[in-house]
Amino acid sequence: MRINRILLSAPLVVVALVIQVTILARLQLPGAVPDLLLLVVVGLALVYGHVGGALIGFFAGLLADLAPPSDHAIGRYALVLCVIGYAAGLTKPDSGRHRSATLPLLVVLGAAVGSTLMYAGVGSLVGDTAARHVGIVGLLLSATLYDLLLAPFTVPVVMALARRTEGDLLAGDSSGSQSGGAGSRDAGYGWLTTGTGLKASRGAMKSLRTGTGIGSQRGSLLGKSARDKAGRIKGVKRL
Repeated sequence: MRINRILLSAPLVVVALVIQVTILARLQLPGAVPDLLLLVVVGLALVYGHVGGALIGFFAGLLADLAPPSDHAIGRYALVLCVIGYAAGLTKPDSGRHRSATLPLLVVLGAAVGSTLMYAGVGSLVGDTAARHVGIVGLLLSATLYDLLLAPFTVPVVMALARRTEGDLLAGDSSGSQSGGAGSRDAGYGWLTTGTGLKASRGAMKSLRTGTGIGSQRGSLLGKSARDKAGRIKGVKRL
């Protein structure tokens, strides 16, 4: 992963984690806690792709596992965010930009549901039964509602910042495409000049076939022989 991506994603992840731990977790909202860290990972993955999304998700989740007050096994949330970042990055279009906000909103919805189910599933494997006591349905509904309400204020900003870091690369690609276009135009001109020569040769062949060239050559030869003959006759008369 490039340096400019690391320089942007690291501060965003740290700030999102601090806000989530110090502010969002203390709001005492019913059900789940708004997952700002998840939204940052999704926003970066939508711009950087599946590889960058997986790497950012893993390190962001690992940082959340180590940050106090952590009450779960280390690596649990890292696995969840790694999978979510990879899946969100797969939806990145070939052009690099989404035409509407529908797809990112659906990605946020799927990430909220998928992260809650995966977190509860991994917890059940390691003996964490907190999700059973709270209720998986209540966690799903509250997590989805909170993330969807927070997404319009988070994901577009993260995506805009991520696109700015990609600006230099896109500019280099565009300049390369312009130089390539100039080369293609030069090549096109070369083909045009070659085509002109072919047309000229074709015209010469056509004139030879129609007899125009042969007729003109014959006319010039006949005129020359007539002038020579007339000169000889005049010379005889003078004698």
